[in-house]
Amino acid sequence: MSITDQALAIEAAEAGAAVVRSRYGSALTRVMKTGGDFATAADVEAERAILDVLRAARPDDAVVAEESGRTGTGDNGRTWLVDPLCGTLNFAARTMLASVNVALRVGSDVTVAASADPFAAEVFWTDGAAAYVRDAGTDERLAPSAESTLVDLNLDPPFPNRDVFLAARMLADEGFLEQFRPRVVSTSLAVAWVAAGRRAAYVTDRHDLRNSVHFAAGIALCQAAGCVVTGLDGQPLHTGGDGLVVAADERTHAALLTLVRKQGIAIDLSLT
Repeated sequence: MSITDQALAIEAAEAGAAVVRSRYGSALTRVMKTGGDFATAADVEAERAILDVLRAARPDDAVVAEESGRTGTGDNGRTWLVDPLCGTLNFAARTMLASVNVALRVGSDVTVAASADPFAAEVFWTDGAAAYVRDAGTDERLAPSAESTLVDLNLDPPFPNRDVFLAARMLADEGFLEQFRPRVVSTSLAVAWVAAGRRAAYVTDRHDLRNSVHFAAGIALCQAAGCVVTGLDGQPLHTGGDGLVVAADERTHAALLTLVRKQGIAIDLSLT
């Protein structure tokens, strides 16, 4: 292994980001998926570029990629999680809000990860011990901060916990608006922004986000940066709770959990 895992994650993410950047604004063939979701030629080409980098350096590792699925046996316990373009709808609508995510899971833990912003030419990365942003070849350590009070909410379906929590309901909660200012970016780049102090928090309702190609890199960045990271129930992600609440500090996290639980209480009362 002549290249370290962390350097490989960065190189792979940058390779995908270069493709995404080069394809921006061009005519893109769409590949329809389920539920109205789709991929574009940019997704497919970026994923191919990422996989070429990973396979050249780590031919024995398994890969789980958004568009091509699982390849390799993973007998060595190493699996790369690849999301070549998180924010496809933004990208297709010529909106420069997207990320390219690469993470390595060894056993049950994500050990290194990189999340590249194709348009800001930044790469957020972690070696598992700390988190950094690379800009013009210079690395700066990430420092979470809740000072902005900006909280990014994921409003994209599916909503597996809609009976107890719905991000859209939080937008109308006076308690939320008294403490925070909502944002909707619709890409997991916003998770990396929490680690970087550009968002106070991020909230989404999804299944098994810890092992998601979309979120594994961002979660690893936030954990390494010292953010508070749990499921919607406030429990650690590995315990199986759905959703994600990642916050810059304990105070912000506690306030958001209170708002989440408030929804469940209100719904229970409405059913009695």
